[in-house]
Amino acid sequence: MSTQVAKENEVSRAWFVIDMDNQVLGRVASEIAAILRGKHKAIYSPSVDTGDFVVVVNADKVKLTGQKFADKTYYHYSGYQGGLKSITAAKLLEKRPEELIKKAVKGMLPKNRLGRQLIKKLKVYSGTDHPHAAQQPKTLSF
Repeated sequence: MSTQVAKENEVSRAWFVIDMDNQVLGRVASEIAAILRGKHKAIYSPSVDTGDFVVVVNADKVKLTGQKFADKTYYHYSGYQGGLKSITAAKLLEKRPEELIKKAVKGMLPKNRLGRQLIKKLKVYSGTDHPHAAQQPKTLSF
């Protein structure tokens, strides 16, 4: 008996819609990361992109537990001296709610070429409308 390794061109991809209305960010982000990687499929291989597409709606209605809105800080560095920028979770949710979910999911994906390929299959929108109705996505709830 030999182990079957999934091939990129043999994987069938589905589309899923997740509504973030009153959902806790970290709990849903871990489920999204598992779907993007394909861990819910029997053909899962760690080195192959076997995952599905995920469309997230209502990103502006996500919840954080405890004092994370005030205490959680996101940093990025421009590469120049004094170029360290920071923003709290509350301000990021106010300015760009899509980035809050993308950062949470990206942190749970591999830090290599595969991870950069997987994050492209995540589509996040702050409202209830999305342009992916033609793909006939299935609704997921947690």
